[in-house]
Amino acid sequence: MSWLERLEQIEELEDAELDATLVGRFEQNASRLQNRPIRFSTPTFKEYLSSELSGCGKNSFPAFSITAGACALMCDHCQAKILEPMIPATKPEMLDQKVRDLVLLQNLQGFLLSGGSNRHNEIKYERFYPVIEGLKRDFPDLKIAIHTALTDEARAKSMESAGVDTAMMDVIGAQETIEQVYHLDRPVDDFEATLEALCATSMEIVPHIVVGLHYGKILGEANALDIVSRHGIHSLVLVVIMPFYAKSGTFVTPETRDVGEIFLEARSRIQEQQVLLGCARPPGMHKRETDAYAVMAGLDGIAFPADGTVAVAQAVGREHHQEHACCSIKIGGGNSSLQSLKTCAA
Repeated sequence: MSWLERLEQIEELEDAELDATLVGRFEQNASRLQNRPIRFSTPTFKEYLSSELSGCGKNSFPAFSITAGACALMCDHCQAKILEPMIPATKPEMLDQKVRDLVLLQNLQGFLLSGGSNRHNEIKYERFYPVIEGLKRDFPDLKIAIHTALTDEARAKSMESAGVDTAMMDVIGAQETIEQVYHLDRPVDDFEATLEALCATSMEIVPHIVVGLHYGKILGEANALDIVSRHGIHSLVLVVIMPFYAKSGTFVTPETRDVGEIFLEARSRIQEQQVLLGCARPPGMHKRETDAYAVMAGLDGIAFPADGTVAVAQAVGREHHQEHACCSIKIGGGNSSLQSLKTCAA
């Protein structure tokens, strides 16, 4: 039975319009899936429940914003709305107290530190580094991830010295996108320079590429993949533009087939490191199709998988397990899908 025939038997995909040619290409590359279990990440950034996986009600891996909901750039695709579900921590003492409370009360395993950018696409974390140092000293197993925005070698070293485990940044491959979508006067080279500076540290570096960032069109993704492939990253996270964050009429939703093509290209170019599908992508049937393509393309992890995604993994013979953590960070060593699916990691 072909993969397409197996997918047609999955109830959650009965109304999906999967591209038969693309599914066939995925199947031709099935050998890439050998010894590649897939991780389904359900961090506590937001509530989550599906017919196949359960969410976790505890704050095992929350996100904090050092600017609350404020961002100077107000990029067309985001309008700072991505900051809204994050826990405000605008002062170092706020972050310190909230993290310590969560460690004691809810067995916190780690957290993401983020915030809105200034007009140069920089986030000023310096005053928070002593807090991170203290937290890592008192709770050495705590995993800390950070959204770096654009930075330089000195600031990257400061993050490393403070004890940050994982650093994440967006890689943009088209100058038009930087200027028009981000309202930013910085060249593409600055994004590669940031990635190079981060990769010179001992932190795990996890760049992100937003598919369809240029108003829903595929423009700089291939160049972004080129940039990422030139550096010693830990893993790559792909996300898909979500037009409902933007002003009405400014973005279109990328076709899922085009998104699947990017997945296939990313897997081809980045074979040794992990390639993951992150939190952001359009909902509904678009998400179900996107997640199915991610499984078949051989991506190593999916955050908040859509209904039917576990069934797709089973249909194509991929082992899977669940973790209640940011997809960029692997917490714990359990690879048993049965154990992970039964037990909340918090």
